[in-house]
Amino acid sequence: MSAPTVLLADDHSAIRAGLRIMLEAHGITVVGEAADGDVAVRNAAALRPDVVLMDLRMPDRDGVSATREIVDRGLGDVLVLTSFDEDELVLGAIRAGAVGFLLKTVDAPTLVQAVRAVAAGDGALDPRVTRRALAAAASGAAPVPPSRAAQPDLTARERRCSTAS
Repeated sequence: MSAPTVLLADDHSAIRAGLRIMLEAHGITVVGEAADGDVAVRNAAALRPDVVLMDLRMPDRDGVSATREIVDRGLGDVLVLTSFDEDELVLGAIRAGAVGFLLKTVDAPTLVQAVRAVAAGDGALDPRVTRRALAAAASGAAPVPPSRAAQPDLTARERRCSTAS
């Protein structure tokens, strides 16, 4: 398997620089960066990364809204990396179609493993939010749509329709 490609979306340039160094040191190719959600969507459309590593709180357009558009348009799988583990943000990201959710306190090996898992079509969920996410899913509050990789021959609209039925 070739190296996964990643787009970094975070409003802090120092965070993006650190993530780039860490990921590239582990053989993951960073193809671009974005400081807000609008740029993340544009760059995802132009660069078609395997994974968009998305912060949720950014100026202008937030990460949840950007995640929804990236997923709906089939531009890449979104792995959320954020400082905030508030239930509404976690569930909002999952409802928007994120296939992974990690907190920024994650260590490098776990982040690298999560990026590789998402690029391979799997998901990744921080253990600190797993119980709440599972409880919400069990209650029907947060349906989790299948990843883009799970339905490679379907358009974004076909994927949305298949999850609605």
